[in-house]
Amino acid sequence: MAATTFSSLILLSLYITTAQIPLSAASASVCTSTPDPSYCKSTLPNQTGNVYSYGRSSFRKSLSSSQKFLRLVKKYLRSRSSLTVPAVRALEDCQLLAGLNIDYLTTSFRTVNTTSSKLSEMKADDVQSLLSAILTNQQTCLDGLKATAGSWSVKNGLALPLASDTKLYSMSLALFTKGWVPKKKKRSTWTAAGSQGGFRNGRMSLKMSSRAKAIYEMATRRNLLQTEGGGDDQISIRDIVIVSQDGSGNFTTINEAIAAAPNNSAPTDGYFLIFVSVGVYEEYVSIAKNKRYLMMIGDGINQTVITGNRSVVDGWTTFNSATFAVVGPGFVAVNMTFRNTAGAIKHQAVAVRNGADLSTFYLCSFEGYQDTLYTHSLRQFYRDCDIYGTVDFIFGNAAVVFQNCNIYPRLPMANQFNAITAQGRTDPNQNTGTSIHNCRITAADDLANNTGVTVKTFLGRPWKEYSRTVYLQSFMDELINPAGWRAWDKDFALNTSYYAEFGNFGPGSNTSERVNWLGFHLINDTDAGNFTAANFVLADDWLPQTGVPYTSGLTE
Repeated sequence: MAATTFSSLILLSLYITTAQIPLSAASASVCTSTPDPSYCKSTLPNQTGNVYSYGRSSFRKSLSSSQKFLRLVKKYLRSRSSLTVPAVRALEDCQLLAGLNIDYLTTSFRTVNTTSSKLSEMKADDVQSLLSAILTNQQTCLDGLKATAGSWSVKNGLALPLASDTKLYSMSLALFTKGWVPKKKKRSTWTAAGSQGGFRNGRMSLKMSSRAKAIYEMATRRNLLQTEGGGDDQISIRDIVIVSQDGSGNFTTINEAIAAAPNNSAPTDGYFLIFVSVGVYEEYVSIAKNKRYLMMIGDGINQTVITGNRSVVDGWTTFNSATFAVVGPGFVAVNMTFRNTAGAIKHQAVAVRNGADLSTFYLCSFEGYQDTLYTHSLRQFYRDCDIYGTVDFIFGNAAVVFQNCNIYPRLPMANQFNAITAQGRTDPNQNTGTSIHNCRITAADDLANNTGVTVKTFLGRPWKEYSRTVYLQSFMDELINPAGWRAWDKDFALNTSYYAEFGNFGPGSNTSERVNWLGFHLINDTDAGNFTAANFVLADDWLPQTGVPYTSGLTE
């Protein structure tokens, strides 16, 4: 009820009329910082103000528009009997994403409505991440509708409001960036060899029962000892359940365990730990937005396996083809394998879709072909993971760091090439991108043993206009094409994307024949430092509570 009242008050404020006077010089000046100044000038209220009052006005309009769009999607879904199955699935994606947008805008407005000054670095990053995700959600909805066969009336009826709302959300993000985002404080660029964040003197304090502690230590193969006096670096566990297919645990399916987890937990409540025993789980798992701070631990890679085979060829959208999908923030997964077995012939087929803020995957394996790992949105971290695929197999628009991971390009279909990344940043103010740090890129067995066909493997290609991907201090084997990067479609995004390499090594790291796009850069350690865990996803502020090891900066 309280949330409804809050939203109603925001909507009510939209209808307060103001005197129609010429646009002030202040508004014209503010609009120059937005991607579309003419749209901004036509949208801001005709009254004197500053970036903060204009920003709040833009947020109000954005929230109102997001609510109208959700009502429109629901209207189309009420006629689902007259729609194709793929069209209904695309609309269901849009419904989910529109609901998230309302949540993100409501949370963001609460923040900007309390101050007319720069925010703290972490608070500003929180809101910028939410606003960036809203634009990603818009694009995902549109992409799903475009790929749907038939149902032209649905696509035409939603395309215009999607485009209009995207402009509005982009303006809100730009005004927020100008008014509320401080200049980032540079964390240390370098990390001493052997030093890792997340631990004090190599130890982690635990708030959990002896049973939970024993399971955690067994699964992670680490002895987590108590630090004297506790300290801030603690893993807090509120409860633990066991999933076992033989009936010896609390549940026999993963989805049952997730359903039993409490709703809307706070970080201070501690993790709800789900231990998934050895077995192959043929389940489509979805962790909703209200299932916050879940920790899921398996018996090991190739021991605990979650598998499915949905694909675009079989009528699913890329978004809902995922075997495992998570939206609930604060999610942690350890020691598990996630698969999509549709195969290369079925094209887009996602193993994991991650749209969970402040989420972490540690000692996990992701197996698929095209579009294996969908790092959809918000802030994410992957450590000591194995990732297998062919075309665009790490893709999405999260702010994400991969650290100490093994990246395995596989043998694609005939006449296909491999592209490791396809990053989807659509707006210059989004704080998103893919950072691959201290990883190893080597051919999977099927590609390494292939002798009959030449397969070109690239570091990435620009899926969207402001695509951003960096490779830092990583090993690149000889399979990497000397050009390094591949165009998406002719000269699309070659000048507006940001692709960079720093300190990489191995036979595939030679940059003498790399592409000559304006968007490609060989960067120094100062620029590379912007994409380390500490600077790019502010890891020092949230990763320690997960217990997952990480390196804050570049490694010496």
